Amino acid sequence: MFEDTLLESSVKAAPTLKGIHWLISIALGAAVFLSMFFLLPTISANETKVIVAQSAIVSAVIAAFALILCYVLVDCKRHGFNRAVWFSVVLLLNLVGFILYLMYSAAKTGDWQRATLPIAYLFEAVIIGVMVLVPLIYTEALPKAQLMTFLAAPPPPPPPPPPPAAAPPPRVFRKVSAEDLMRTPTVIPRTIAKVENEPPPAAVGVVGGVPGGDSGGSFGGVLGGVIGGVLSQAAPPPPPPPPTPTAPKRVRVGGQVESARLIFQPKPEYPPLAKMARIQGVVRLDAVISKDGTIQDLKVISGHPLLVRAALDAVQRWRYQPTLLNGESVEVATEIDVNFTLAE
Repeated sequence: MFEDTLLESSVKAAPTLKGIHWLISIALGAAVFLSMFFLLPTISANETKVIVAQSAIVSAVIAAFALILCYVLVDCKRHGFNRAVWFSVVLLLNLVGFILYLMYSAAKTGDWQRATLPIAYLFEAVIIGVMVLVPLIYTEALPKAQLMTFLAAPPPPPPPPPPPAAAPPPRVFRKVSAEDLMRTPTVIPRTIAKVENEPPPAAVGVVGGVPGGDSGGSFGGVLGGVIGGVLSQAAPPPPPPPPTPTAPKRVRVGGQVESARLIFQPKPEYPPLAKMARIQGVVRLDAVISKDGTIQDLKVISGHPLLVRAALDAVQRWRYQPTLLNGESVEVATEIDVNFTLAE
């Protein structure tokens, strides 16, 4: 009775686990983590993040189990139980052995609260662990339709409004004066009558006459001036039409033919989210191989949304041998298949 009234100084009120027990458990967990971190890469091809997660989970479980063993040894010493027997039971049966020890110690001491509270905590931890691990193990149970809606790309923005129609050019009207009508004849005579009875005058004809015409006659001089003025005002010939641009030469071949001509083909990196969800398949792309063998105008035909980005990044760096047609390099249109397969 006096011992129970001392509260914290009582043997019953003293904590079972000391600082040395926590230090031993943490040191054991750290040793397990380091050993697995350096050992797993030699037997597994997983990424560094996955190896760290696996090592952390195993080290946490080992540290907790070491803490349970320390608790059993200290508690058996306090109450006078057989430490070797109960240490072996807990070591072999794990959580089941620990629950048996808690029930045995509660029955011997008459304090059932020391057994019910740890058992309740253990069941809660097991239930939470099962709820977290089951979706990661059975990926088929994931809501694929809802996951696809979350990962779908947003719709493209609406196109801009069309530009306003260009105004027609202003029409230019030329004003014709009476002098223009009198200077330029409307009709040119086809034949010219030659007068033989009149003697040719001694004076020089009008400047601008037609060669071979009547140089001395007044009519010939006037007609020569009129024809010379009309020919001088004739419109120049139209310019030649511009050359039509020729479309670049491009041929289309099958994907198997182009696969044999690859000279540089880096493998795509498997997306971590697709690997966790166990998603695999083929991403089909439509590509144009330029004259120097680089990839141009890369478009997606089909494929899972989680795998498309990795396929585009990898194929964009591929290089091909230039394709020759009649001794000239040409562009090639083809389809490329990128396979994503999870290793068993």
